[in-house]
Amino acid sequence: MTVTATSVDESDRLRPQPAPAPRSARLVRLAPAAAATLAGLLLYVSFPPRTLSWLALPAFAVLGWTLRGRSRKAAFGLGYLFGLGFLLPLLVWTGVEVGPVPWLALVLIEAVFVALVGVGIAAVSRLPGAPLWAAALWIAGEAVRARVPFHGFPWGKVAFGQADGVFLPLAAVGGTPVLGFAVVLCGFGLGEAVRLAVRGRRTRTLRRSAAAAALLSVAVPVAGAVAARSLVSDKAENGTATVALVQGNVPRAGLDFNAQRRAVLDYHARETARLAADVRAGKVPRPDFVLWPENSSDIDPLEYPDARLVVDQAAKTVGVPISVGSVVERDGRLLNEQILWDPVKGPLQTYDKRQIQPFGEYLPLRSMIGAINENWTSMVRQDFTRGSEPGVFTIGGAKVGLATCYEAAFDWAVRDTVTHGAQMISVPSNNATFDRSEMTYQQLAMSRIRAVEHSRTVTVPVTSGISAIIMPDGHVTQKTGMFVPAHLVQKVPLRSSKTPATELGVLPEIALVLVAAGGLGWAIGSGLRARRAR
Repeated sequence: MTVTATSVDESDRLRPQPAPAPRSARLVRLAPAAAATLAGLLLYVSFPPRTLSWLALPAFAVLGWTLRGRSRKAAFGLGYLFGLGFLLPLLVWTGVEVGPVPWLALVLIEAVFVALVGVGIAAVSRLPGAPLWAAALWIAGEAVRARVPFHGFPWGKVAFGQADGVFLPLAAVGGTPVLGFAVVLCGFGLGEAVRLAVRGRRTRTLRRSAAAAALLSVAVPVAGAVAARSLVSDKAENGTATVALVQGNVPRAGLDFNAQRRAVLDYHARETARLAADVRAGKVPRPDFVLWPENSSDIDPLEYPDARLVVDQAAKTVGVPISVGSVVERDGRLLNEQILWDPVKGPLQTYDKRQIQPFGEYLPLRSMIGAINENWTSMVRQDFTRGSEPGVFTIGGAKVGLATCYEAAFDWAVRDTVTHGAQMISVPSNNATFDRSEMTYQQLAMSRIRAVEHSRTVTVPVTSGISAIIMPDGHVTQKTGMFVPAHLVQKVPLRSSKTPATELGVLPEIALVLVAAGGLGWAIGSGLRARRAR
C-alpha cells in the first residue's frame, strides 16, 4: 500500500492533539522568573538615595523561595534574572557619558556572579539551617566580585545599602562582609519562616528544628546589631580637629570638563578665598586644614608655575595647609595624586591612588577594545599607574587617612589607612562625570559605612557634590548640594582605638567563604549519596 504525503497529513490532523496548557498554568511556570526579577528590583530600591534599606529582607526572602530545590540550570537562570533586576538600574550611571554598551556589558558580566551564587543557594536549600549556608554563599560571591576581573568591582555589596538600616553597627564587628551577611541571613531566614508557617498550616505538621533555625536566622542578626551599638562612638580620643571642605564646582557636567582644567582649579581657589573671608568675618571657625577634592587641580602644580601660583596663593589666603587633588606625571608615570600644600613650605606630602578604575583611569585589553571602539581608547589615552603606599597625611596634630573616590568601595584600601595611624579619613572624589545620577548617593553611603566600620570621622570633599562630613556613628552632620560652589567647616573628633572590624581585617570574610564552601560540600555530598542509594 502506498501512503501519500496527503494521507499522512490527514492522519495527523485526525489524531487527537494535546490540549494547550491553560493560561493559568503558563503563568504559574513564569511566576519564579517574574519573582526573581522583582526581588532584584526590590534589592535595588533598598539602596540610596532612598532610605528603604529594610526592603533587602523581602528581596532575599523571595529569592530564597524561587531558588529552593531548583535544578542547576533553573537556578542559574533565576539567579541571573535576580542579578539583572538588581544591577541594571543600580549601575545605570556607568553609561551616563559613554553610552549604554559599557553599562550593559558590565551588568551582563556581573550578573553571572550572581547567577553562580544562585546555583549554590539552590544546592544548599534543602540542608538543615539552609539560610545560614545561603547567606554565606552570597557573601562569598561578593568576595569574588570584589577581586575579579580587573582587580574587582565591589559596587552593589549588600552592606552599601544599609547606611540607614538597623544592622549598621555590625559594620564595626566585621566590616562589610559581616554587615552584609547579617542582612542576607535575616532575609533568607524570614523567607524560610514564612514558608514553614504556610506549610505547617496546610499540613498541620511542623518540624520544630527547622522552625527554630529559621527564627534564629532572623533573631540572631537583629540581636547582634543591637549589641554592636556599644562599639559605635563619636567620643574624641585624641582631641579634635577643625576641618574645612571646599567644593569648587565645575564649568559643566560631563567628561568634557577635563578640557577646562584651569577653570576647575580657579573655582576651587575662588571658593577657598570665600572660606577665608568667612573666617575673617567670624562666620565660621578657622580650620586646621582644608580638603580639596580629587581632580581639583588637573594641571600639575609641581610642574606648571601658573598652577603652582594658584594653589600657593589659595593656601596663603586661608593660612592653613590644603590637601589638593591633582593629576601629575612623574618619571613617565601618570598618577592620581593628593598633595599636602603648606602655605609657607609648599608641597610636603603626597599620596598616589592605588585602586585605579578600569575603563576610566586605565584601559584593560586596550588593543582588543580599540579594534571594537576607537572612541574609548581616545578617551583613556594614557593609563594611570597605581600607587604603592597607604596615604596618611600628618597635618598639625592630626593624622588624616586618604582613600580617593573609587577606593572607598574596597575594604582594604580604607582599612590600611587606619592600621597606619589615621585618626580620621577623607574620601576626596570627582563625580562630575556622572552628572546628577545616583552614583554620588551610593558613594556617600559607602563612606558612611566606612565611618562605622572603623569608628572614624569621614569627610567627603567632591568637585561638584555631594560633599559631606560624617561622624564615626555614620550620621551626616553637614552636606552640600550638587553642582554648586560651597564649603563646610566643622570641629570633628579624632580617634585612635580600633574596632573589631579594623583588627580582624579580611578574617571574617575568609570565615564566611569557608562556611559557604562547607555548606556547598555538604550539599554535593548528600546529592551523591542519594544518587548511589537510588
